[in-house]
Amino acid sequence: MKRKLLALFLVLSLIFVGCQKGGEQAKKSDKKHVTVTTTFINDMVKVLAKDYVDVEMIIPAGEDPHLYVARPDDYKKIKNADLLLYHGLHFEGKMNDILKEKGEAITKSFSESDIGKMEEDGKTEIDPHFWFDINLYKTAFTEVKDSLLKLLSDLPEKDKNMINENYEKYTKELDALDSEIKEKIAQIPENQRYLVTPHDAFNYFSRAYGMKVVAPQGVSTESEVSNVDIEKTADFIAKNKIKAIFAESTTNPDRMIKLQEVVKSKGFEVKVLSGEGKELFSDSLSGEGEKGSNYLEMYRHNVDLIVDNLK
Repeated sequence: MKRKLLALFLVLSLIFVGCQKGGEQAKKSDKKHVTVTTTFINDMVKVLAKDYVDVEMIIPAGEDPHLYVARPDDYKKIKNADLLLYHGLHFEGKMNDILKEKGEAITKSFSESDIGKMEEDGKTEIDPHFWFDINLYKTAFTEVKDSLLKLLSDLPEKDKNMINENYEKYTKELDALDSEIKEKIAQIPENQRYLVTPHDAFNYFSRAYGMKVVAPQGVSTESEVSNVDIEKTADFIAKNKIKAIFAESTTNPDRMIKLQEVVKSKGFEVKVLSGEGKELFSDSLSGEGEKGSNYLEMYRHNVDLIVDNLK
């Protein structure tokens, strides 16, 4: 009899736990589903509405969006999304068609004068790296907020107010970061305000904070780097006695090592900042739980690394 009662108790316990899990899953599935292409938009959505939506990201942290090719699972994420958010400006170059068809570009309200352009190989290329201009980042952040509020129009007013409060609070943090960066850049002597990186990802940073950016590769990592490009960059480094050059987290550091060697052959020594914690974040934030996993932390890391090695 005791064994039968024990067995019955175990069965009922399993049913109860199963019902609880089912209820939790049902509750979770009630949230709207947002699919984003990159770590930057993922961070924006979580800042604004992490309690109100489920977020899935297509391009993993640390991967190069310029070169990323969509996988079968990515198409499922796109198909199942209640809202699909992407950068635009050809940043997700190999997914442009489906993103334009299904998604909303967070840069859609940028004016022509907002968007950086560069001449490369006789063609005008659009620069997609707008997030290094904090004012443009705020514009994109506003687009994300508006898209989320439209998606979540059925939420109670108190929850929509919370999203707006998150927006206002974070915008103030961005303004404070902008002021902080200006103060830090001022520590670098004017004749040393040169930022040498593998590809042209920092022109918006240059425009906002008065640093000259030099790179052997263009705005997209799809373009080829020639020996002539390496030589020209090495000449510039040696001529201007630039103390340090910087690898990026999403590009191969070997290119900067080669550049360092060419500079040395010209009679000048330059330091390469490379490896974990000593490289710049350009096209991606870091993974969850790592340094640089959110926008504010990423930008502070970059600026501190630049200033500490050029001042």
